[in-house]
Amino acid sequence: MKNKSLISITDYTKEDYIKILDLAEEFEKNPNQRLLENHVIASLFFEPSTRTRLSFESAIQRLGGKIVGFSEASATSVSKGESLKDTILTVCSYSDLIIMRHPIEGSARYSSEIASIPVINAGDGSNQHPTQCLLDLYSIRKTQGTLENLNLFLVGDLKYGRTIHSLIMAMAQFNPVFNFISPPFLKIPVEYKMFLEEKGIKYYEHETFTDIISVADIMYVTRVQRERFSDPVEYEKVKHSYILKNKYLENTKDNLRILHPLPRVNEIDTDVDDNPKAYYFQQALNGVYTRMAIMSLILGLK
Repeated sequence: MKNKSLISITDYTKEDYIKILDLAEEFEKNPNQRLLENHVIASLFFEPSTRTRLSFESAIQRLGGKIVGFSEASATSVSKGESLKDTILTVCSYSDLIIMRHPIEGSARYSSEIASIPVINAGDGSNQHPTQCLLDLYSIRKTQGTLENLNLFLVGDLKYGRTIHSLIMAMAQFNPVFNFISPPFLKIPVEYKMFLEEKGIKYYEHETFTDIISVADIMYVTRVQRERFSDPVEYEKVKHSYILKNKYLENTKDNLRILHPLPRVNEIDTDVDDNPKAYYFQQALNGVYTRMAIMSLILGLK
């Protein structure tokens, strides 16, 4: 993994996932280590972010590293017309590792191909979000004690949800059963269904969630992403498609945990927050430890 960019979750193997999760567990026990003391990390967020950007920055600070970069493209020379290529090549001169979020699919892969230093994809359009996926794996393993043979319910925007796409590809390594719950307009793209069929992984599609969630081990809820819609009318039609309420959890399994990549809009009612099955805020914290592990392994510090 040393000096290897992380653009898609498929860039790494099942063994790599486990190595990252094991190291994240070590960092959770002892988070303040000075491994990045002599390193500069570039944080390039061409698209708004709260949790991903701040958890990366927290991870860098805890490891003693220095940060350069920006949190919105309008504050950079991109607003003057500078190309992505020129931005990346310039930033390579200033840093040891690039963390990048960009609204265009494929931008992270392109950047990794021209950069002289490793690139971590912090989200490229509706394509992939591999570090979110790895913190999701960490959260699943931590709450279930395993990644193997779990029943996963993925709810909401399955068409544009890059966190969903990465999670499907990673969890397919661990023999799960998937249940996809979405309105017809936001169904899981056909290429991911073909991927699962090739792997022999069972999946089922639903348009509602009621009694079927009684068998879930993990319920992964996503918001309907307004920024991915070109037609605001279509967004208005589906934005309130699913709202998880506390009363729906009465007959669910004791080990069920509810995950959400955040931000939440209204797809999980606040009355769920005090339920011990709600895990989304702890999940966000797990992002710090997981990203510490990813950076340390890519830079060969562990």
